[in-house]
Formats: sequence, structure tokens, C-alpha cells
Amino acid sequence: MKSLFHFAFNVRNLDVARQFYGRVLGCAEGRSTATWVDFDFFGHQLSLHLGEPFHTECTGQVDDESVPMPHFGLVLALPDWQAIAQRLQAAHTKFVLAPQLRFAGEPGEQWTMFFCDPFGNPIEIKGFKSLDTLYAA
Repeated sequence: MKSLFHFAFNVRNLDVARQFYGRVLGCAEGRSTATWVDFDFFGHQLSLHLGEPFHTECTGQVDDESVPMPHFGLVLALPDWQAIAQRLQAAHTKFVLAPQLRFAGEPGEQWTMFFCDPFGNPIEIKGFKSLDTLYAA
């Protein structure tokens, strides 16, 4: 069964959200009102509502680095991951964890990056040579 996720969360400014999610990440805008806007987040639905973003703490561990929890994100094929990494770098995005390779040569080898949207909502994007290895241990 193929399914898509829907994630609704708060942002402080819809115009700033449109700039980041639409122009920087390249997500197509969907329906909107004066208080929320939907985006096609690589085939998934994000609904960004005006309000105070959720509280996060850097309690997650990725190797020896602390990363924000909770966070959400994507798993992409490596060429798509590389394209997003380049877009974020070109936009001078400040990374929590810069684009990097993890588990090199091991099962589940992956590229990852952590960053926050302009409101502090943390996002992780992973890239795999083959999505079949996502759960490899």
C-alpha cells in the first residue's frame, strides 16, 4: 500500500513560509486561506498555519552531534537529495547538521542534513542510493 503523510504545524508568517517552502525548497503551493497554506512537500501534504511553532530541544543524537527533537523530514533518492542540498546551500541556509554521508560502506549507507525553516521548525532530509536500503541494519 502506498500512502502519503499530512503534517500540519505552525509558522509565524505565511509570506516568509511561501518564500522558504515554495522558492527555496521548490514545493508547489496548494490551497490557502488568510490563516494557512498547503504545500506539496515532495508528494506529501504540509499545512502551515499561523501560530507559534512547536517547542524543540536538541536531545536527539546523530553520531556525536545533538539534533532537534521532534523533527520531520524526507527520504529521497540520492540525486534528489543532492539537488535539495544544493538549493539550500545556494540560499545560504544555516545547517544544524551540514550535508554529510553516514554509515559509509555499511548497510543503510545514507546522506543526511538537518536545518530549520525560518520559524525554527527542524527538518531532516536523508538520501539513499537505493531506497530499498532504508531499513537495512
